[in-house]
Amino acid sequence: MPELNKGAVQRLDAAHHLHPFTDSRALRQKGARVIERGEGVYLWDAAGRRILDGMAGLWCVNLGYGRQELIEAAHAQLQQLPYYNLFFQTTHPPAATLAATLAGLLPGELQQLFFTGSGSECNDTVVRMVRHFWAQQGRPERRVIISRHNAYHGSTLAGASLGGMAPMHAQGGLPLPDMVHIDQPYHFGEGQGTDPDEFGLARARQLEQKILELGPERVAAFIGEPVQGAGGVIIPPASYWPEIQRICRKYDILLVVDEVICGFGRTGHWFASEYYGLQPDLLCMAKGITSGYIPLGAVAVGARVAEGLIDGGEFFHGFTWSGHPVACAVAQACIEVMKQEHIVERVHDDIGPYLQRRWASLGDHPLVGETRGLGLLAALELVADKTTLARFPEAAGAGLVCREHCFEQGLVMRAVGDTMIISPPLVISREQVDELVDKARRALDLTLHTLSNQQGK
Repeated sequence: MPELNKGAVQRLDAAHHLHPFTDSRALRQKGARVIERGEGVYLWDAAGRRILDGMAGLWCVNLGYGRQELIEAAHAQLQQLPYYNLFFQTTHPPAATLAATLAGLLPGELQQLFFTGSGSECNDTVVRMVRHFWAQQGRPERRVIISRHNAYHGSTLAGASLGGMAPMHAQGGLPLPDMVHIDQPYHFGEGQGTDPDEFGLARARQLEQKILELGPERVAAFIGEPVQGAGGVIIPPASYWPEIQRICRKYDILLVVDEVICGFGRTGHWFASEYYGLQPDLLCMAKGITSGYIPLGAVAVGARVAEGLIDGGEFFHGFTWSGHPVACAVAQACIEVMKQEHIVERVHDDIGPYLQRRWASLGDHPLVGETRGLGLLAALELVADKTTLARFPEAAGAGLVCREHCFEQGLVMRAVGDTMIISPPLVISREQVDELVDKARRALDLTLHTLSNQQGK
């Protein structure tokens, strides 16, 4: 394929490419940003500008760009066995080996793995597994799955229904039946003036209220992200998850933990379930499992549910790419690198605490109402008034203004409304954390200037 310049790529893109989660008309008028290569924690665009990737792609490039160990694992597997399926009573070494490796990393009794191609497919699989399990227990009426408003569980029909994103539900007649939602544990946005732990308990106890409202005999499961990532890095109060787990056990409701973002070291543990002391019945993973180098997801299944599925006859579910041998080989190599370089321990003991200290320093900025974070996840809230914590008018688009200034400064930082979030590669250095925070502060200064000029007009 001939090398194309930036303009040629943009023209081809505008003519033929529909982007995910994008206003296509607006993008085609503006022209897509063209990223050409990556190395370590940096990207380079078509103009040759170096950009610090503060989002690790989409929460996934944990080991950074250009890791030869992962590239070589893919190359070797492509030569040995580029593809075979796991249907027809067949397996292959990469899938069997990776399943055993994951079983050794997972908390509790999560010893069985079902492979998918993505986090969205994981959550579709969860719906099928949960309902099949209860049907096999003679309880087919247990079909309702409870989730949370502003949660993100993927963009397939089932995943988007499990998620609680109103704009997604407005397109396509979602959610699907028997998927309902309770409020999120977002203290800054919805609990100002209350004690965080009391707020966390109140939000968790909405689960019990919803179970009783629906009838415990109808409720199959509760699903949640340990930290709501796409919702704005919403870190629940310490009281929240213990109460959720207690309620699930009280009513014999399956607990499903979506670790697509939080898994594989992001919180300073292999899985955030360890940090929160959770014992899930099912756990979803993707993204960091291959450091984003190739698509792969997996659902880990606890002993009780696995036994029901194993004894329940044929499970009519699966994907062409379930346990793709190249993806499994890359995941195995990724885990081996993480172990050899003590990546999880480094996030827990060193770079995670350092990032949180440096990130908290942004709290003195006139635009910042709160900073928060865990491991290598962090967020800050943009406010018009630090005293009252009043937000900017929606029309001001404060978050989008800040995001554009971040790009101008050579930093990828994501906007969720007026919440700015980061999730950098786990291999980021202290010097690069300093660079990230310095660029974020400059972007905040420029955002303040822009918004002040808007208000002055």
